[in-house]
Amino acid sequence: MPAIVLLLALAAAGMQIYSEGAIVRGPVDRKQIALVFTGHEFAEGATAILDVLERRGMKASFFLTGAFLRDPDKAPLVRRMVRDGHYVGAHSDAHLLYAPWTGPKKTIVSREEFVKDLEANYAELARFGITRDQARFFLPPYEWYTTEIAHWTRQMGLTLINFTSGTRSNADYTEEGSPQFVSSDTILHSILTREEQDEHGLNGFLLLLHAGAGPGRKDKFHMRFDELAGKLMERGYSFVRVDVLLR
Repeated sequence: MPAIVLLLALAAAGMQIYSEGAIVRGPVDRKQIALVFTGHEFAEGATAILDVLERRGMKASFFLTGAFLRDPDKAPLVRRMVRDGHYVGAHSDAHLLYAPWTGPKKTIVSREEFVKDLEANYAELARFGITRDQARFFLPPYEWYTTEIAHWTRQMGLTLINFTSGTRSNADYTEEGSPQFVSSDTILHSILTREEQDEHGLNGFLLLLHAGAGPGRKDKFHMRFDELAGKLMERGYSFVRVDVLLR
């Protein structure tokens, strides 16, 4: 049996799909999606995103770096995430790069560097009343990792997760004029097209977006977030925290 067929069969039976030791998709036997937002340097879309989530009664998950959590200007956003009942978890402290972008995929940080950085991230989460037991899912910086990183994560009693591939949602940070730029129209179309073409729709998806893209991108996808949420809700999806999707 081909590996992807086996993985989808397991997901249909209520199990998660893994890649290189990280969970990348939840069970596909129910129409649930986990919206996963990362935050590091920018957060200009966070208030609009939180407003949509509140108005539509949706829950989401926010993975924040220590740098994000230490920024006093972002503190009200973090407190609102917690107050509104969203999952708030770790995304590393200093947004380390764990592996090179090209060539062999090997770990380029030591275990000591990895642990120290992640512990610092959890120390910042604790300042907002978030304990490790409440935030055991960890999303790696740059959404880029190795099997060794997944192993070190497990040794710390945590679970590594990553976004589900197949859409361009994670390209909402790309800047106009760069070769990597992906427009908001293209991102929205890719998500809806995947929903139509995947045998299981978007069931069990970890759909990743960013809390902000910075001044280099004027085509902000958070301005289309309400439209996306409405279209997917019309198709019967509910939006849950990652700890609910993957429990």
